[in-house]
Amino acid sequence: MQRRMRRIAAVLSAVTASLLLSLSLTASPAQAATHNPIVFVHGISSSSSSWDDWIADFEADGYTASELDAWSYDWSQSNVTTAQQLATEVRSVLARTGASKVDLVVHSMGALSARYYLKNLGGTAYVDDFVSAAGVNHGTTTASWCKWLYTSCAEMYTGSSFLTSLNSGDETPGSVSYAGYWSNCDDALTPDTTAILSGATNVEVGCISHTDMNNDYGVYGQVRDFVA
Repeated sequence: MQRRMRRIAAVLSAVTASLLLSLSLTASPAQAATHNPIVFVHGISSSSSSWDDWIADFEADGYTASELDAWSYDWSQSNVTTAQQLATEVRSVLARTGASKVDLVVHSMGALSARYYLKNLGGTAYVDDFVSAAGVNHGTTTASWCKWLYTSCAEMYTGSSFLTSLNSGDETPGSVSYAGYWSNCDDALTPDTTAILSGATNVEVGCISHTDMNNDYGVYGQVRDFVA
């Protein structure tokens, strides 16, 4: 009888321990991602490597490599095609990280495909913050050198049908938080104020060259604080 009682007690003890462990695991929710993943979109004649400095800065400030997605695309193609590819890239990042939204950080012509994605391809449902560094948001006459060669360049020339459509109506659609950082001596943007987005937090950062806008540490600090 004593042996049987000991066996029953042992079984009850094991069952109790199992239940306690199960309750403990159930009561501890999965840890949420620390940051929104950031998808970086480069500009014309560039590649993902143009973000190397800022990616290193974000990592130094606590972001993980999996939260920082710089990708390359064919910059000569239409910004519409790039926007479609960006939509696929965002879905891939969300699936990989388990996040519900990303932040978009773009430079120069990258603003056009990213904004097309937000306005026309349902991107506002998947983007929390949008940051444009020296974005060619309203076109530039300096694109005259390449508009005969590349579709993307023709689209960013001042007054193009692409820009007219993109900037019609609300320039900052949805519940996305928008910011635009621009320089007062940007030779690639004519005029400099083309980077300003109606409805966004627009910040003049002083005299910084076009190519330095997405690796300048001072601008980085403002971008980091905006997406935080």
